Amino acid sequence: MSTKTNIYFASDFHLGAPNHSESLEREKKIVSWLNKIEQDAKAIYLVGDIFDVWYEWKHAVPKGHVRLLGKLAEICDSGTPVHFFTGNHDLWTFGYLEKEIGLQVHRHPIQVEHQGKKLYIGHGDGLGPGDRSYKFLKKIFTNRLCQWLFSRIHPNTSFSLANYFSSTSRITKKDSDEQFKGEDQEWLVQYSKEILNAEHFDYLIFGHRHLPLDIELSKKSRYINLGEWVNHNAYAVLENGLLDLKFYDSSWTKAINK
Repeated sequence: MSTKTNIYFASDFHLGAPNHSESLEREKKIVSWLNKIEQDAKAIYLVGDIFDVWYEWKHAVPKGHVRLLGKLAEICDSGTPVHFFTGNHDLWTFGYLEKEIGLQVHRHPIQVEHQGKKLYIGHGDGLGPGDRSYKFLKKIFTNRLCQWLFSRIHPNTSFSLANYFSSTSRITKKDSDEQFKGEDQEWLVQYSKEILNAEHFDYLIFGHRHLPLDIELSKKSRYINLGEWVNHNAYAVLENGLLDLKFYDSSWTKAINK
């Protein structure tokens, strides 16, 4: 009988940013973390923006990230399910990660139950009020015709374009000054409250925000944001029905609690 019982969550590795050497160092740390948790992991959820830029052509994928991809394939081959959520940086996956690595890919939030707890899990981009400009862009990014046209561009050109836009993002600039805005200004908190108005969940778990947050929405429900791995190295573990935010080899020791 398997002794693996824990459920693990992490997001926003942003591998590839801000440059090759720093990304490679981070990738090795992530693989070290996976080596540690695979001993008792019943399932692993990677909740979006694992890659800072990812796009699959019919016969080509981005080079690099071989240590992470190899480790994830090994974990999947061992029988431990690994769930991969597309984020706003890596939503252009079209079968390679499923067929070659064995990941279970999710493009929208999902509802699952583990250890008697109901979980709502999603990357978080485009959810809740506000951010109308990105919501418009996401319609373009997910449009089949736009994807087909982008695929016609040579990878050297398309990745140069993608990397340029990536270089302007807050994670590439290694911005560690993210501040909690208050529940009324946190879009994913507002979205979580809307979800809870319709259905109970014990934990609502997201990435995207880049700030480790643990917010009590009610006496029985909590909003968890997983932070990122450029500054925080944050992850969550569900153990014996309790979800806890932790940090791996990081100067951070505690999530922001409200």
